[in-house]
Amino acid sequence: MIEYREFGAEELSRVQALYEDAGWTAYLGGPDKLARAFAMSLYVLGAFRNGMLVGFVRCVGDGAHIVYVQDLIVDRPYRRQGIGRDLLWKAREAYRHVRMFALMTDASDGNANAFYQTMKMKSCKDAGLTAYFW
Repeated sequence: MIEYREFGAEELSRVQALYEDAGWTAYLGGPDKLARAFAMSLYVLGAFRNGMLVGFVRCVGDGAHIVYVQDLIVDRPYRRQGIGRDLLWKAREAYRHVRMFALMTDASDGNANAFYQTMKMKSCKDAGLTAYFW
């Protein structure tokens, strides 16, 4: 059984392990920086099985007009069990009042893109939008 709850710094070592396993090495540059990022996040929800963090969603934004999903990650053995869907849906429900609920993923990641499409999310291209970044 999966338990969903907010969490904090007590889980950062497990968060680092999830990032490392997924190959998201940009997050592994320093534990202080990662702790600060989580502390300043708008919303962090974890999926726990038998007390162990197996996935999480982390959102940033102002909570009024924009919420941006910074991270959505599920440990490999727990993928394709609805955990990612539940995490994303719970984050969306918590901020259903905002004007824009957004995220960015690699265009070449077919699994991620198919997942977000099954969640009825629209690509910027499909909505007549574009995105810019530095």
